[in-house]
Amino acid sequence: MDKTLMKAAENVLCVLKANSLNLATAESCTAGLISMTLCAASEGGANYSSGFVTYDNTAKSIMLGVKPETLSQYTAVSAQAVREMAQGANRVAKTLVALSVSGYAGPEGGEDGTPAGTIWFGWAFSTERAITEVKHFEGDCEEVIRQAALYSLTRLTSLLT
Repeated sequence: MDKTLMKAAENVLCVLKANSLNLATAESCTAGLISMTLCAASEGGANYSSGFVTYDNTAKSIMLGVKPETLSQYTAVSAQAVREMAQGANRVAKTLVALSVSGYAGPEGGEDGTPAGTIWFGWAFSTERAITEVKHFEGDCEEVIRQAALYSLTRLTSLLT
C-alpha cells in the first residue's frame, strides 16, 4: 500500500482518537480506497465507524439520502452532492465526522463538460456543519484516485487540528 496514503490515514486516526471522535466515509470515485486505507492503518478500527461506496446516483440517494433534485440540478460531482453525502454518512453512521468524495477520475470527464481529474470533497461535522472544496488532479485514473484519497485525509487532519 502507498506509504504516503497510509501515513495520512494514521495521522487522521490519531487526531480522531485524541478528540474521541469516530469517522464515516462516503466515497464515489475513490471506490473504497479511503476506507481500505483507514482499516489497514494501525488502530484503524478504533475510530473508524463505517464506509459507504456509492458509485451511482441511486446508491447516493438510497444509502446517504442525497436528494434526487440535487443530483439532477447540480450532478453528483458538485459541492451540493458531496455536502449531502457527508451529512448523510454522519446521520446513518451516527458519527460526528464524515468525509465524502465524488468526481471524474478519468479517462472521461462529465457529460456537462467537467474535465477528468475534477474531484469534489466534503467534510461534515455533525449533520449540520459542512465544508466543501474542489480540486483538479493530473494523471491517469489510478493516480487521480490516489491523489483524491490522500487529499481528503490530509485536509481532514488539518480541519480537525
